[in-house]
Amino acid sequence: MKNYLIIGLSIFIFSCSNSKKMQHTTTESGNDTYVQGEFDKQGHRGCRGLMPENTIPAMVHALDLGVTTLEMDVVITKDKKVILSHEQWFGQEITTLPDGSYMGPRQERTYNINWMTYEQTKTFDVGLKPHPRFPQQQKMKITKPLLSEVIDTINREMMIRRRPFPFYNIETKTNPAFDGVFHPKPEEFVDLLMAVVKEKGIEEQVIIQSFDFRTLQYLHIKYPTIKTAMLIEDFDKRNLDQQIKDLGFNPTIYSPAYQLVSEKLINQCHSKNIKVIPWTINTKADIEKYKKMGVDGIITDYPNLFNE
Repeated sequence: MKNYLIIGLSIFIFSCSNSKKMQHTTTESGNDTYVQGEFDKQGHRGCRGLMPENTIPAMVHALDLGVTTLEMDVVITKDKKVILSHEQWFGQEITTLPDGSYMGPRQERTYNINWMTYEQTKTFDVGLKPHPRFPQQQKMKITKPLLSEVIDTINREMMIRRRPFPFYNIETKTNPAFDGVFHPKPEEFVDLLMAVVKEKGIEEQVIIQSFDFRTLQYLHIKYPTIKTAMLIEDFDKRNLDQQIKDLGFNPTIYSPAYQLVSEKLINQCHSKNIKVIPWTINTKADIEKYKKMGVDGIITDYPNLFNE
């Protein structure tokens, strides 16, 4: 483990030195100006349109398609393990129950992952049920993986391929209404997540994103060097300045629903040295449209579109 991490770190440092990242340049007047870096191609939940979401095969296939960042969601089990999952429960759309049946329409929240041990979660399949909204998704028998297992797999893949490591854009699935029921409080959630990040030595590769500003605020105080992404829903009526005021600091990335993006918004963010990476853009035409508008990256369920 230590040997490939040391070699991998060398590959990562080399890749950083040869990649265009967000930069600051200083003008004669002393003001910072924004310089756009390399376009960030993010695979949503790995590549949800093509493979079962938030699984190791989805992440590996996203790498096959050339993504620069793996986007994923994490939740916490009863025994304090950090696993990949978009919902804090087993979702009806993707889950096959341990007995091989499907759950009813109002049952999913009874399968609360925070009430299960990691071993118990492995009895639920999340790759065999046909997805109603993603018919291209390849079906396979698969379970929700540990974050640590995902990182180890990606490290091995990059060593074999001799490619620069990707970034990890990890969403904390917390909600004030769910504290103590579907997840730990934000402080414990972030500490458990960061323990894995630090153990695997990927602090420089990680972005922590959230709709719940509490997790980003705690992260900013306790882990100030970690990059952050502020997620914004399409129904959020606050303007950018109010959102940043509510957060309390400038995030590394502003990540809104793509319908909210305009050239004015992009310019406002860039004037504050904040990247703009919208979600979730799933057509080639829209990818080209928003790239021309000047976004710094795009999150998509279909990262194969980046290559078409």
